[in-house]
Amino acid sequence: MQLFSASFADGQRIPGEFSFCLPDPAHHVCLGSNRNPELAWQGAPEGTKSFVLICHDPDVPSRGDDVNQEGRSVPASLPRVDFFHWVLIDLPAAVDRIEAGEFSNGVTPRGKPGAQAPHGARQGINNYTDWFAGDHDMSGDYYGYDGPCPPWNDEIVHRYVFTVYALDIEKLPLTGRFGGPEVRAAIAGHVLDQASLTGTYTLNPALAG
Repeated sequence: MQLFSASFADGQRIPGEFSFCLPDPAHHVCLGSNRNPELAWQGAPEGTKSFVLICHDPDVPSRGDDVNQEGRSVPASLPRVDFFHWVLIDLPAAVDRIEAGEFSNGVTPRGKPGAQAPHGARQGINNYTDWFAGDHDMSGDYYGYDGPCPPWNDEIVHRYVFTVYALDIEKLPLTGRFGGPEVRAAIAGHVLDQASLTGTYTLNPALAG
């Protein structure tokens, strides 16, 4: 399989229109357009009955002590963990493209509703659900796509890995509230093929050259 995007090239920077946050010289960051990028794939194997799409950032700090703190930086040496930005399941086998902005167009405080999505697919929660859990104005269940917003003081550029999985089943046996870890566990043993595309993003002015 191969995965492509007209929104960004593999290994290149994701444009700001697809981000949750944009750089802002006065306040470090401001909210972005938060549109999902265009994605298209080809070469799914015979027997494919559905697709799963996952977008995750493998470069999120494992500790938040220094995150977005004035006069401090998140060291490049800090161990990193996965942060899921989009979990989309049960995409019919006939679908081979997602339009830009089709699943997300703007930031929705407290999160977009779920789990039903275009094409009869379903979306899980992303990790902004955890990030905003203690925020009075933003807390909620964040379903679907919410784009990049890495710490503005992180010493590394973050990677955003979009992966499409071709499955041998039409529907995943998941009910209720689910996220990236649950989907990864549920697709085990059902993946016929997969393809990935990686974009990069930073809000650190020192790295944005």
